Amino acid sequence: MSSSTGMAAAVVALAVLSLMGLVGRSQGLLKPFEFRHHDNEEMRLVLEDIAGECSDVSRVATLTEPSVLGTPLYYIEFSKHPGRHQILNPEFKYVANIHGNEVLGRELLLKLAHYLCEQYRAGNPEVVFLVRNTRIHLMPSVNPDGWQLATDTGGQHELIGRYNNNSVDLNRNFPDLNSIAYSNEEFSKEDNNHLLKEVNSLTQPLQPETRSLIRNILQIPYVLSATLHGGDLVANYPYDLSRSGKETGEYASAPDDETFRHLAKAYSQHHADMADPNMKPCNDENFAKNGGITNGAKWYALVGGMQDFNYLASNDFEITLELSCQKYPPASRLEPEWERNRNALMNYMWQSHIGIKGIVYDANTKQGVPNAVVHVTNMTEGIPREIKHDILSAHDGDYYRLLTPGTYKVTVQAKGFQPHTKLVNVVQRGYGTAKRIDFPLHGHNFQERPLVHANQMPFNGWINRPQPIVVQ
Repeated sequence: MSSSTGMAAAVVALAVLSLMGLVGRSQGLLKPFEFRHHDNEEMRLVLEDIAGECSDVSRVATLTEPSVLGTPLYYIEFSKHPGRHQILNPEFKYVANIHGNEVLGRELLLKLAHYLCEQYRAGNPEVVFLVRNTRIHLMPSVNPDGWQLATDTGGQHELIGRYNNNSVDLNRNFPDLNSIAYSNEEFSKEDNNHLLKEVNSLTQPLQPETRSLIRNILQIPYVLSATLHGGDLVANYPYDLSRSGKETGEYASAPDDETFRHLAKAYSQHHADMADPNMKPCNDENFAKNGGITNGAKWYALVGGMQDFNYLASNDFEITLELSCQKYPPASRLEPEWERNRNALMNYMWQSHIGIKGIVYDANTKQGVPNAVVHVTNMTEGIPREIKHDILSAHDGDYYRLLTPGTYKVTVQAKGFQPHTKLVNVVQRGYGTAKRIDFPLHGHNFQERPLVHANQMPFNGWINRPQPIVVQ
């Protein structure tokens, strides 16, 4: 059964179940959402109210460390089984307010959480299908201290509140994995993913907010994410750091450049006007003339950003969404901004289901094989083009490889097993789950190159310390 056929069947089934009262059952009265700027305590209360009313499919949790001033970093999760990874259900996340004075994303994610709960309870087939087949994480504010400072000072200054309470830009505080990746490219080294194992020093101490985010990135096998910013209107995709060191104007393509361009357009073209060339640009550059998207380094280069870190430290494909010309829009703009972004926010989450997914397992024992390397070669144009960015299978052997339509040679290998290769045709699909391609592996006696899983990386020891081992 195709994914689109499966979605259609699911819609019919959900409609029947809804009539029977088995979908969207009410735990109580969900309070109407109030479009205003919620303070840090109110944000917690909103999330807890939503989780209480949709307790069967959501929960509120915190990252491992609070902010510098001790404010917990809350997030809400939606899934069929909140709190744990489900085999063949991709992990997705939205992160907002990493710059404390860029506040629209914070309110959009609160409203998105309310919308998912409301629509799930109402039996909306699209939302029910998405929640039951995806694990969704919404993090409204990872810099609550900066938000408080920005708010207390009127919210209109370009920089006040941007940084955390140690005056550190959190979106420049991640380990620089781009330089390692570029060096590996130059010297034709095989390593092209999960590069934290090659980090041996940092240029600045990691902040508690950064450490918490890194732990979350390493512990959960995210497939797709986006971070929500403000100050312009564009979907920005990797890489953010130029290869030459040039500060602007240099296109720095990632191995998955074609997929990243698709992901950026999946947001911009479903936004009310991000891709509208007739819209007046926020600043000097009219990104809408290029479909509302930009390569990060071509716009301006930065070191230590979360977007590239996700891609180079894990399986996660992340883009950066600049959602408003105003960093701190007035409360009167929040509802119109929700309407401008709602379809794009929903459509982007569906992109965690593009490409292929499946289970890598031991052909003899039928047990899932974790840390298997999934390597892809694009065969679409008849000339093999290796995509030099591998992903790893998760703990239970499930894997997720985001790909655009085309023909691909997919090779899976794991230590102690023979490689297994399949030719896969990826087609454009409507909303539904990715094409499933499983890989049974047979054992052998010769050794492959060693594989490193996140929980074996020496960097995990660093983030569990108050300070990193070495700061240059």
